[in-house]
Amino acid sequence: MGLLAGRSILSTLFFFVLLSEGYFRWVEAQHCVWYGECGASIKVPEKKYNCDYTGPPKPLDSEDYQLLTELCPGYDYGNRSLCCDGDQLRTLKGSLQLPLQFLSRCPACFFNLMNLFCELTCSPHQSQFVNATKFNATAPNATNVVEVQYYIGQTFANAMYNACKDVQAPSSNVKALSFVCGKDAKDCNATNWIQYMFSIDNGQTPFPIIPIFSDDPASGYTPMNNKTYDCTEGLEDGSGPCSCQDCTKACGPTPVPPPLPPPWTILGFDAMVVIMWISYTAFLLVFIGVVLGAWCYRKRTIMSEYEPITSSNNPLSLNSDDPDQVDASCCETLGERFENSLRILFSSWGSFCVRHPFLVILSSLIVIGASSAGLVYMRITTDPVELWSSPTSQAREEKNYFDSHFVPFFRTAQLIITTPLNDTFLYSPYFGGSDVPFGAILDINILHQVLDLQLEIEGLVATYEGQNVTLKDLCLAPLAPYNDNCTILSVLNYFQNSHAVLDHMKGDEFYVYADFHSHFLYCVSAPASLNDTTLLHDPCLGTFGGPVFPWLALGGYDDSNFNNATALVITFPLNNYLNDSVRQGKTLAWEKEFIRFMKNFNNPNLTIAFSAERSIEDEIDRESNSDISTIVISYVIMFVYISLALGHIHSFRRLLVDSKISLGIAGILIVLSSVASSLGLFSYAGIPLTLIVIEVIPFLVLAVGVDNIFIIVQTYQRDERMPQEEIHQQIGRILGDIAPSLFLSSFSETVAFFLGALSNMPAVRTFSMFAGLAIFIDFLLQISCFVSLLGLDAKRQEGNRIDICCCVKLPEGQETKTDGCLFRFFKKVYAPFILQEWVRPIVVAVFVGMLSFSIAVVNKVEIGLDQKLSMPDDSYVLDYFKNMSKYLHTGAPVYFVVEEGLNYSSPEGQNVVCGGVGCNNDSLVQQVYMASLISNYTSIAYTPSSWLDDYFDWVKPQSTCCRYYNNTEIFCNASVVNSSCVSCRPMTPSGKQRPEGEDFMRFLPMFLSDNPNVKCGKGGHAAYATAVELYPNNAGVGATYFMTYHTILKESPDFIDALKMARVLAKNISQSIDHKVFAYSVFYVFYEQYLTIAYDTALNLSVSLASIFVVTTVLLGFELWSAVMISITIAMILVNMFGVMWLWSISLNAVSLVNLVMSCGISVEFCSHIVRAFSISVKKNRVERAEEALAHMGSSVFSGITLTKFGGILILALSKSQIFQVFYFRMYLAIVLLGATHGLIFLPVLLSYIGPSVNKAKVFAANNHHAGTERESLLIY
Repeated sequence: MGLLAGRSILSTLFFFVLLSEGYFRWVEAQHCVWYGECGASIKVPEKKYNCDYTGPPKPLDSEDYQLLTELCPGYDYGNRSLCCDGDQLRTLKGSLQLPLQFLSRCPACFFNLMNLFCELTCSPHQSQFVNATKFNATAPNATNVVEVQYYIGQTFANAMYNACKDVQAPSSNVKALSFVCGKDAKDCNATNWIQYMFSIDNGQTPFPIIPIFSDDPASGYTPMNNKTYDCTEGLEDGSGPCSCQDCTKACGPTPVPPPLPPPWTILGFDAMVVIMWISYTAFLLVFIGVVLGAWCYRKRTIMSEYEPITSSNNPLSLNSDDPDQVDASCCETLGERFENSLRILFSSWGSFCVRHPFLVILSSLIVIGASSAGLVYMRITTDPVELWSSPTSQAREEKNYFDSHFVPFFRTAQLIITTPLNDTFLYSPYFGGSDVPFGAILDINILHQVLDLQLEIEGLVATYEGQNVTLKDLCLAPLAPYNDNCTILSVLNYFQNSHAVLDHMKGDEFYVYADFHSHFLYCVSAPASLNDTTLLHDPCLGTFGGPVFPWLALGGYDDSNFNNATALVITFPLNNYLNDSVRQGKTLAWEKEFIRFMKNFNNPNLTIAFSAERSIEDEIDRESNSDISTIVISYVIMFVYISLALGHIHSFRRLLVDSKISLGIAGILIVLSSVASSLGLFSYAGIPLTLIVIEVIPFLVLAVGVDNIFIIVQTYQRDERMPQEEIHQQIGRILGDIAPSLFLSSFSETVAFFLGALSNMPAVRTFSMFAGLAIFIDFLLQISCFVSLLGLDAKRQEGNRIDICCCVKLPEGQETKTDGCLFRFFKKVYAPFILQEWVRPIVVAVFVGMLSFSIAVVNKVEIGLDQKLSMPDDSYVLDYFKNMSKYLHTGAPVYFVVEEGLNYSSPEGQNVVCGGVGCNNDSLVQQVYMASLISNYTSIAYTPSSWLDDYFDWVKPQSTCCRYYNNTEIFCNASVVNSSCVSCRPMTPSGKQRPEGEDFMRFLPMFLSDNPNVKCGKGGHAAYATAVELYPNNAGVGATYFMTYHTILKESPDFIDALKMARVLAKNISQSIDHKVFAYSVFYVFYEQYLTIAYDTALNLSVSLASIFVVTTVLLGFELWSAVMISITIAMILVNMFGVMWLWSISLNAVSLVNLVMSCGISVEFCSHIVRAFSISVKKNRVERAEEALAHMGSSVFSGITLTKFGGILILALSKSQIFQVFYFRMYLAIVLLGATHGLIFLPVLLSYIGPSVNKAKVFAANNHHAGTERESLLIY
């Protein structure tokens, strides 16, 4: 028993020994390394050192304990005895304001971060992981702790970093770590982030805190390795997990863009090419087989295809029926009567005009004068928005909405600066690490020279109506009136546009220096920082109060290595006063002075490309003026040719009599009068003109008008006056024969153009209206005024009076009337050759081959308009376009606009938009963020700036941002030190939640008026003052926008794709949040047309063709097949135009579409006259009828429209304007050549094969009409 008792006593003693040892260890762990604050920090004078103290923790009073629970959520050791006092807690709160504002949007991240600092500052166990290594006595009873070692678990550090690495800073479109890590977020990791936060160089830490990372005990210390929360986890206080935008792991798999559709191929070759080759080969085989079969059959049955084939039983009969044997059908009879009615009408009218020339001419002049008088009301539209965007288009309506609810998108003057110097240099960072290469453009001497240039531009003074205008009068100043500095997006604004700051250099006791290199490297990582946290402690924020993002101020770098930049970009945003002509005038005056200054600026070390908002419009105007001489020469050549070619000279003696210079000039004046009348009439109606109308319509109307003039005059010249027939009867008869053909072409073109005016594209609509009216007026003047002038000229010629000097009369003399050389050539040589039996198949094969090729490449014609084409060859803007494509890395801003009506004060309304904790996974901000992850597909470059998320961070009670004066409830800025300033919201669970209802609207105006400062970087004035529309009396929120940027867009397809994807994204957002959202960027109004240009082109050309078909069917006497022949040929010309566009690199846009619509009209001139001549011919077979039509009408078409336009077009090749060379010279030349070859080569051959049968009613009428005479009808030889 004694032994047992002894053992029991020993066991008890051993237990007490162990208990005592544990107690003493606990007591040892409960002592502090500091407590309270002592002397001021040497490095950061506004901060204090902590006092050396190794005693036990001390209790906090209730007020300080409340502050502890505010700063350190979930921090509870079961008692209030800690190693910190209230002063330390208040210092901690002040030091962590920026991390609080930027990281608290992710609760897990912020909890872990505060755990790190709370354990260091207050933990009763801090002696286990904090080692005070240096001290400094500043008073007899106080010793400062001036350096400590902080043992931190690597696991904790990594977990904290992983929870925070994805947190966004909405106002800056960057990661929040860029602001609190001392370097770009992509270069930040757990180790260097914590090292930076504890570094004395960050401007917030009063003494060095040296972190030592280890999960294992080291040197007798146990690393702090508290529990952490992952960003996907919620906290115990009910805070939810971080949003997808702030936590990649919460997003699920990264979105994958849909694969591009594979190219359509057959056996590895382009499918369209293969299909058309097969189709063409099949056509050739069938066609050759039919031709050979027909040839063999004819050899056995008849002697020649050219002999009349009258047997209706003959399967190869070219006319199907013998008109002498078969009665005319009802349709043929109706057609003949309609034709006869037109002939009688125009014959009577022509006779009247010749008999009463002065009455007709005077009446015509009165009508022309009255119509042209409208030109005094003429307005020329030069606004690109009006030219290229329909007022009812989606982009235009969205632009108007944006301009009316926010402010119009600013104007810009921009410089892209490079240097011919190639010297790169290395910088050794003062904070250690590998050397950093810098491009030559970032040499400090170059930067000083660029700053001199920038300051000179700021000092430019322009004059407007006697008043001086400076940049400050016009520039965008987002913090006005508190800060009226202009927004200048320049890398020099990292140095506050100051030579002194640029030269700022500071070293430490180890002679390690920080200079502009270190400041630059910090600022490109944290452009919104108010303290660069290097030894310099200079701000990065621009003088205007906003950040300068490096991707906007630098160019030519790779990835995001901004130090490798090869170009500096300086942008001066100017306010856009759309409805204030005076202010807009001042802006234009300053821009003009800016352009003048830059043109004269010279620095051998700088190569500068520049542009102002007005530059493109100015250069287009200059280009148009420089091309006036070219255009004038072109028209002079056409005028001279017309005047000389109209005359039919029988002999040298009668040269001055037979010439028709005066008639030619009169014909030209009639054409120009029709153009002036059209412009005047529409000017009366208030419809503005465009440069396209002025440049294109004279060409079009001259083409149509000249063709008609040649047909009228040459028909008269070839006609023989019948016995007892007076001159007015002869001209009336001639007009009766040819006017239906002129009416056919002119009216079909007029209808086609007027239907083209239904287009939504302003350029096409305006052109079509003016062209349609001008052509019809020209037709009316030609069958009236010109016919009267022709009668006068005929009388002059018969009276042997000299042309122009009609008072001079030559002696009488008999002259034998002969055919002209061109007519004889067409009649005797060209027409028989083209219609030879072996030539016709070759013609068909060649033209069908051209058609097949064009169909194969029609889908390969590029869409868009290269901006460089609109500039003269010597324009300074070309250098700007070139450098913009070469150096810039970011595209235009894009705004996702939420229309009014969304209730932002409700949780539901907030959740569908915001991107922070608790927001919907398909919210607006979240969807734009996900789109930015696949920017190569979506063209969305960055996370959007979100006023709503920043407002939530700004209004949090833990932050010092939202405060107001307690007695007046007026906003109190965070920089103000005043005891009456109180936090907007209480430090209660409900106060920490998002503001709702009245609270939301109560503090929102304060947020939008708050300027960012060192204590609060979330103020919304600079970033969001124009992004939120407030109802009167702050009754609610109207329209708002969320801004991001497009990726760099260089070519037209890039802009088109960016617009398309932004609209797709906006549509998805609208569907997700059940509220209207649209995307807006400044270039959308110009590129929207290209989304539907293919459809618009097909629709316009189809409508034009359909109208031509209907009109020609009626005016050809209801001969359906003749209308089909015309339509087929015109369609072939249009398709071949696309083939030429592909071969000649002509893109499809509004300008080329106008030309295509015009080519549709001009093609009627090449085709309709020949088809009508064919249809009224009474020859016995198609070949002879085609030959007859080609000889008579073909020669007039060739000498008229073809030669006239060909000579004028060649001069356009000399134009300095690229747009003239591409869209006018190339396309006009193609129109004339394709029209002439199809009308004068292919169409006669086509008619000889499958042309309409002869109208038997017309044959009967012709026989009866000419019975008893030796004359044939007009087109019979």
